[in-house]
Amino acid sequence: MKYKMLVLDMDDTLLTDDHLISAENKEMISKAQEKGVLVVLASGRPTSAMLSYAKELKMDLNNSFMISYNGAVITDLKEDTILFEQTLSQEQIHELYDFSQRNKTHIITYVDGKVVSETDSEYIDIEIQITGLEHHKVLDFKSAVQSSAIKCILLEDPEYLVGVEQVLKAEMPHLSISMSKPFFLEVAQNGIDKGASIQFLADKLNILQSEIIAVGNAGNDVTMIEYAGLGVWVDNVTPELRDKANVVVSSNNDHGVAEVIRRYILN
Repeated sequence: MKYKMLVLDMDDTLLTDDHLISAENKEMISKAQEKGVLVVLASGRPTSAMLSYAKELKMDLNNSFMISYNGAVITDLKEDTILFEQTLSQEQIHELYDFSQRNKTHIITYVDGKVVSETDSEYIDIEIQITGLEHHKVLDFKSAVQSSAIKCILLEDPEYLVGVEQVLKAEMPHLSISMSKPFFLEVAQNGIDKGASIQFLADKLNILQSEIIAVGNAGNDVTMIEYAGLGVWVDNVTPELRDKANVVVSSNNDHGVAEVIRRYILN
């Protein structure tokens, strides 16, 4: 099979635990691009927190695309334009805030390129560190959020958040809900996920489902792993998801992405 698109989750997949692209991964991605394979980043991160990595991989020079906010935004890197964007309404965000209060979790969203929350948390600090965005701590979350926004994240201890996820899915089945990290419960508009956005992009580019490889590690990657012709987990995948992919390769710290390219693109 000749694969034409390689879709890569970022945190805990392409990136090491230090949030770097290893030399091995970078070299193999360059070779895949030289063969004409379209390399696409697909992350829960905001768009701005992906751009430096995309440019490091010369994706803008290779006419490629980024899927950010778990599929809610698709960016054409060559043209520097947004191909697709879907938001949560102000009303939905306020409902999620009320849910977070009832279920005792932290909640964040994104306004004017800043992380907005009413509280402090070690988990919010991780999001700020990952994204590099400014933290705008407010006295009243609802008053601060007076417009639509791309997504919300509910944050709390992983063992507790697993139960909250089930309650949220039962109460709000009309929203897209997934775990990106054990302490990040991500919420986007109905129908928004990485798999759907990959399908949107593939249809636009006339790339077949069977010609796509997707590589990930967590719950918010499941839809793209199941959609792709070849779904791949890195070895540090969330354990209960392990059987949902076609293949498991080395971990994010052991250049799993490079292994995928060597085995399935460069042969």
